[in-house]
Amino acid sequence: MSTTNMAASSNYWEDLRKQARQLENELDLKLVSFSKLCTSYSSSSSSSSSQDQRSRSDSLGSSHDNMLVAMTTELEQLLAKLTAVNDRMAEYTNTPGASSHNAALMHTLQRHRDILQDYTHEFHKTKSNFYSLREREDLLGSVHRDIESYKSSSGVNNRRTELFLKEHEHLRNSDSLIDSAISIAMATKENITFQRGMLKSIQTRVTTLANRFPAINSLIQKINLRKRRDSLILGVVIGVCTILLLLYTFH
Repeated sequence: MSTTNMAASSNYWEDLRKQARQLENELDLKLVSFSKLCTSYSSSSSSSSSQDQRSRSDSLGSSHDNMLVAMTTELEQLLAKLTAVNDRMAEYTNTPGASSHNAALMHTLQRHRDILQDYTHEFHKTKSNFYSLREREDLLGSVHRDIESYKSSSGVNNRRTELFLKEHEHLRNSDSLIDSAISIAMATKENITFQRGMLKSIQTRVTTLANRFPAINSLIQKINLRKRRDSLILGVVIGVCTILLLLYTFH
């Protein structure tokens, strides 16, 4: 290869390196600005609590969105340009004239590729964090708007709702009392039924014993007759005494 061709080839490589360094410096500055812009969007979104602040943050958010879209597009273009420059540098290392300096060229190319990879990773990470934050803020804003809408639309019906809830609670308490009363009545019925069964059993046993032992039966009958006679005599005595007392009193 002639000296002129080698000089031209060397100049071509240096031009590529200058372009790569220029793009890398520009990407570094843009990435810092992009990160600051995303951070400022996060701060403005988290500080908006009232309705007026939210309306102001909406207008600021739209301007932030426009700036972020423009900066995202610019960064993607810069990354694409740097990728193209790295590709041309890789093609140059494969040319026959660059074989004598291949180790140094490959080292330089690898360093530029690492820088490109770092910038690409940082860009996608910042972009992903920003979109995740914006989705979360949009979701929270939607929830806040739904809550405010519900409060404004249901403020008139709050009193009626409270009354319905109280009435519902009273009905539940009444149902509980009725269930308790029914349970007590069922338990009482079961006890009475059980006692009646016991009395019937005792009566049956007494009748059985009386039928088995006629003497005992006749003795019981005599006792009953004597009790009746004694009751009759006692009643007559009480009646006579009462009549005599009345006669003595009114005499």
